[in-house]
Amino acid sequence: MIIISLNSDKNKEKTYSWLVMLKIKSLVEELAHVVGADNVVWEKEDLIVYEYDGSIDRSLPLAVVLPGSAAEVSKCVKISNKYNCSIVARGAGTGLSGGAVPLKQSLVICLTRLKRIIEVDEKNRLSVVEPGVVNIKLSDAIKDKGLFYAPDPSSQKACTIGGNVSENAGGPHCFSLGVTTNHVLGMEIVLSNGEITWIGAKSRSYTGYDLRGAFIGSEGTFGIITKIIVRLMKIPESVSTILAAFKSMDDASNTVSEVISAGMIPAALEMMDRITIEACEPVYNPKYPKGSEAVLLIEIDGITESVKEEIDIVKKICTQNNSIEIRQANNESDRVKLWETRKGAIGAYGTIAPTYYLVDGVVPRTKLTEVLREVKNIGRKLEVTIGNVFHAGDGNIHPAILFDGRKKTEVNQAIRAGGEILEVCVKAGGALSGEHGIGTEKQDYMRLVFNEEDLRAMKKLRAAFVQTDKNVDVEKFNPYKIFPRGSNDDEIYKLNDPEFYPTGGEEWA
Repeated sequence: MIIISLNSDKNKEKTYSWLVMLKIKSLVEELAHVVGADNVVWEKEDLIVYEYDGSIDRSLPLAVVLPGSAAEVSKCVKISNKYNCSIVARGAGTGLSGGAVPLKQSLVICLTRLKRIIEVDEKNRLSVVEPGVVNIKLSDAIKDKGLFYAPDPSSQKACTIGGNVSENAGGPHCFSLGVTTNHVLGMEIVLSNGEITWIGAKSRSYTGYDLRGAFIGSEGTFGIITKIIVRLMKIPESVSTILAAFKSMDDASNTVSEVISAGMIPAALEMMDRITIEACEPVYNPKYPKGSEAVLLIEIDGITESVKEEIDIVKKICTQNNSIEIRQANNESDRVKLWETRKGAIGAYGTIAPTYYLVDGVVPRTKLTEVLREVKNIGRKLEVTIGNVFHAGDGNIHPAILFDGRKKTEVNQAIRAGGEILEVCVKAGGALSGEHGIGTEKQDYMRLVFNEEDLRAMKKLRAAFVQTDKNVDVEKFNPYKIFPRGSNDDEIYKLNDPEFYPTGGEEWA
């Protein structure tokens, strides 16, 4: 039995009413009975670790439970129903849109203990994994079989496959290989009543509604993933990577357009601007040429002969667009070095400011130059520093607004800049998100793309995954995410109000 002292901490007496503390005590004890006391977190100083993800939003969870199997996840969901509290499923917490932030002081079900690679079927090129498997560890585990898992977010050394599925994550190689939804065949999920079921299958084709497709990218609002069937791909015969530096963003952007116009689909086509270059220099020491305003990373893979032919064409296009230096990887070690700054660029922003707000918008490739100029103007107007690192091939830009999160005025300016950037993306014919999801970050901008009728229709899909039960809320999983909040929703957004408690009914009255 877990004993919670109600008298040991005066701050708790101010934060929680006696009744709420008793309810939490009972909830925690039941969860501990299922997963063990060491796998339940409830002390405020411990909960702080779970109040945020990679975004700038914050909200303390009610408690955190770390189940070790699908059966334990199911039991935890059933216990949460008894106490009428909402649930937020969490992986590594690397998400960038607030998807793992537990609004409504929800119970967080953290899935990092579910980290087994259950099966690797080399013949059919598929694997069954648990959601807590770190992305890069799957490819590392199967590379000796000549296989790899294609989706590769920049955070792949830390992010989990379950989180990638929830957000439909992409990565530098998504231009040619597609995002997560193109590489997931099926999932085992836990529904709102605790039922465990499968959607999709090991086969690449099946009849009926594509519930698999609907679930991927639903940001944890439909249910909890406990197993995933993923497609595997053969490691290409040959890979060639070059890095080209330019004195202007326009020249780099024109290079992107001309490479694609030449009929090639590079495995990756990534760009970094001057601010990002300056952030990376003291961390990775790449020694880019002085005066570089943009760096373009281009990777070609496939049959050896065609790779050599295409890389020569790419180098010629770079030269014609005034590149001031071209570097080509001669071996795997060189290739890793060229990718180092791109993969680690976000962390390197810490050399400029302690906090970043990474916007995730999509624009047509032909509008890249125009939109990047607008982003620069927004930064100048609002007096905020904005670095750019993005998937140039598919127009998925990631302006990084750099600021000090301890200063409220800078936080407000960063949020304002992010909103204006999203408006520019939509006006250019783009989308609100390419891979980070909507979460809390972009929900108020959904009306830029969808009308009220569209939003109502999408909300109804959520109800289709909720099992009929008078004690189960339609928004049980990851409440108040994705869709814009209405005028009557203000009270549920009191994220830091110590007097705000779950409002699921009489149980929490």
